[in-house]
Amino acid sequence: MQDSRVFLDLMRSMAGPQRTPSGNRRLGVLLAFVAGAANAGGFLAIGHYTSHMTGIISAMADALALWQVPLVLGGFAALGFFVGGAATAAICINWARRQRLYSEYALPLVIEAALLLAFGLLGGLIDAVRWWYTPLTVLLLCYTMGLQNALITKVSRAEIRTTHVTGIVTDLGIEFGKWVYWNRNRQAEYPLVRADRQRMRLLGALLAAFFGGGVAGALAFSHMGFSATLPLAALLLAVALLPLLDDARRLRRGGVS
Repeated sequence: MQDSRVFLDLMRSMAGPQRTPSGNRRLGVLLAFVAGAANAGGFLAIGHYTSHMTGIISAMADALALWQVPLVLGGFAALGFFVGGAATAAICINWARRQRLYSEYALPLVIEAALLLAFGLLGGLIDAVRWWYTPLTVLLLCYTMGLQNALITKVSRAEIRTTHVTGIVTDLGIEFGKWVYWNRNRQAEYPLVRADRQRMRLLGALLAAFFGGGVAGALAFSHMGFSATLPLAALLLAVALLPLLDDARRLRRGGVS
């Protein structure tokens, strides 16, 4: 009984309204894994990485220089959907907060799970309608990644990112530089340079989760095809479930306005 309560509290801490640093870290690592898996699986499916905008904007610049207008427009569409996903997360969180819902952070997870579920279920159509399914999938995955990145940014107050690793590796390098720094001058006016080891562990965990998710996503897609996204959707729904049930119980009692 005690073990089950501890497990439920652990799950609730990941998507519930009461935030703790440990809950943020667990959610961040989970979402980094999902992002890595979706990014790698999406590349095998449609030949595009969709988790970060740097490559897309660079490709837009190249296409514009070569006057490849369709590619420029496609890049604008991908960028717009990423921004739209981030905006959706902000709208969901702020609306739920005004309604005093327990699921303010769970709602974006449910939307992301639904989109990954749609990607997996509709994947069988790609051979017949690749001409429209491929660009639609790029936009869907960009929207999903924008949604996820905005969610963890809001939850962690911009401390954690999960859909791309450039910032993670940069911050890890900064902390590593502080860790190996030789504090030869120990006079009072020169504060000691010290690495934040807890942050290093978090950054390392995020990096490992993204990489591990990429490997798992690539292997799963190779063996399962588009249905490889279904376990990811189920994982997100499992994390979001308890806050949703809390709201359902409160609604039955007439506590939601």
